[in-house]
Amino acid sequence: MSPSKPAAAGAALPPRRWVPSLTPAQVQSQAVRLRQAVPSLAAAYSEALRRWVGDPVLRLAGLPIITECYRSPERQDELYKQGRSKPGPVVTYKRGGESNHNKVPTPALDVAFLLADGSVSWSGLLLSKFARLMKAADARVHWGGDWPGFKDRPHFEV
Repeated sequence: MSPSKPAAAGAALPPRRWVPSLTPAQVQSQAVRLRQAVPSLAAAYSEALRRWVGDPVLRLAGLPIITECYRSPERQDELYKQGRSKPGPVVTYKRGGESNHNKVPTPALDVAFLLADGSVSWSGLLLSKFARLMKAADARVHWGGDWPGFKDRPHFEV
């Protein structure tokens, strides 16, 4: 079907893609997490998110969400056990009190993507695209995906 001709009666329209969006509770949760970040990191995230949402192709790919900002030393210790004394992959090499997530306000945040089906993804491809926007928003932002050795792709810090 060409863009200049109307659809014939009874012709099937292409399937409509659902754009991920947050519930009011999720919006509030995201705002609470963002307030835990140092101002420069919060501003970089907000700018990167604005640019992501403003791009129709990126917006359809998924919606960036903050999965963690401040993390208590106890939570950090629980994550440190993962892949060691608890099942699952290793997700951190820092014990409680050693991570930038353990500072108040925190210079670190972790990002994932809410997908159209309601699931959450830590896609390296999506995270690398978001990292470009974060670093463009503030040159002080460091992305864990750029680190030598252990790649912590969800992680951003200043």
